[in-house]
Amino acid sequence: MEREAVLVAIDVGTSKVVTLIGEVSRDGALTIIGKGAPAATGLKKGVVINIDQTVASIRSAIEGAERLSGYKLESAFVGVGGSHVESQNSRGAVAVSGPRREVSREDIERATEVARAVTIPSNREVLHVLPRGFVVDGQEGVKDPLGMSAIRLEVETHIVHASATAVQNLTKCVQLADVRIDELVASSLAAGEAVLSETERELGVAVADLGAGTTDMALFMDGSPLHTAVLPIGGNNVTNDVAIGLKTNLIAAEEMKIRYGTADPSTVGDDEVVTVEVIGEGEGRTAPRSELASIIEARMRELFEKIGEEIDRAGHAGRLPAGLVLTGGASQLSGAAVLGREVLQMPVRVAAPTGVGGLTDNLLTPAFSSSIGLLLWGARAVTENEPGRYESAPAGGSLGKLRDWLRGLFP
Repeated sequence: MEREAVLVAIDVGTSKVVTLIGEVSRDGALTIIGKGAPAATGLKKGVVINIDQTVASIRSAIEGAERLSGYKLESAFVGVGGSHVESQNSRGAVAVSGPRREVSREDIERATEVARAVTIPSNREVLHVLPRGFVVDGQEGVKDPLGMSAIRLEVETHIVHASATAVQNLTKCVQLADVRIDELVASSLAAGEAVLSETERELGVAVADLGAGTTDMALFMDGSPLHTAVLPIGGNNVTNDVAIGLKTNLIAAEEMKIRYGTADPSTVGDDEVVTVEVIGEGEGRTAPRSELASIIEARMRELFEKIGEEIDRAGHAGRLPAGLVLTGGASQLSGAAVLGREVLQMPVRVAAPTGVGGLTDNLLTPAFSSSIGLLLWGARAVTENEPGRYESAPAGGSLGKLRDWLRGLFP
């Protein structure tokens, strides 16, 4: 019988906490066998602001997943978001050791460690050190130098780091829910795992995970991430603008945004109206739907302009042939891709995760991209045995045990 690994993902977001349990077969196929996705409390813009409420939300999500799967959770891959997540690229070079002058796994790890030694403030914590490519004796563009004859090995890495206190608070919340952490994964990289094709990564693409409180971004080129950032704007900002502009409460504004909202006012007829619930009054009033659309369009335009500025900051304006891939709950807003194409002057599409089986009811939507991406991140590490993917388990995590177990499972 084909042996399988069981992986767990916990995605702690501003509006919801998602726990997924997945079985990974030997060929890398992922089957969802448990899920829990209660509304979140205790977080603001992806950052923990109340420990007790966040722990309660995580426990609720875990209980839902455990009930469906019959498993008792012990450890999980955990997503990290919030505008404190930043990145930089760094190079490291070493002399190839050994009498035969062949690049070994140890040489690759030494070069990566040199690259990792870049100066990062003491209040930051490294989440990932991801090799982007290697230079072997001056030959650039090498993807895997293992076994190659060489004197000098150079590696270019993408380093993702985050606020140490924010990471510690998230770690504490997960551990108080009686779960150990296998690896902390930047939410934007997890989302990219779920919605990007290999062709897009090679050509050059940006992914933007539009959540409730933040937008997690990652740029990929030549198959690897080269820029990671988080913008402090999300779907809640649109809802707030609607509530203020139409003088209604946040619950009614959110419902109107979802049911009648669009980021493309040109699709709205002049005679279309919406019912607006008025604060402090029993009866509602009507307002032109075009007014709702113009409020949404203004905030979404600002978001796409910020995304464009981030692409410029990374030095890749006009150099992303595959364009921008939108995902996350707020990307489901009607007209978002149309407005994105107009503002950014590049291809823009909305994407949902695919290629996953099992309990996928309501899961294969953009809102669950980063959650499913966390499982896919772990599944790829299992099937490809990539040691570089496991650079950054926090203190007290169960990473070593997991890695040893996986190596025994898939020799």
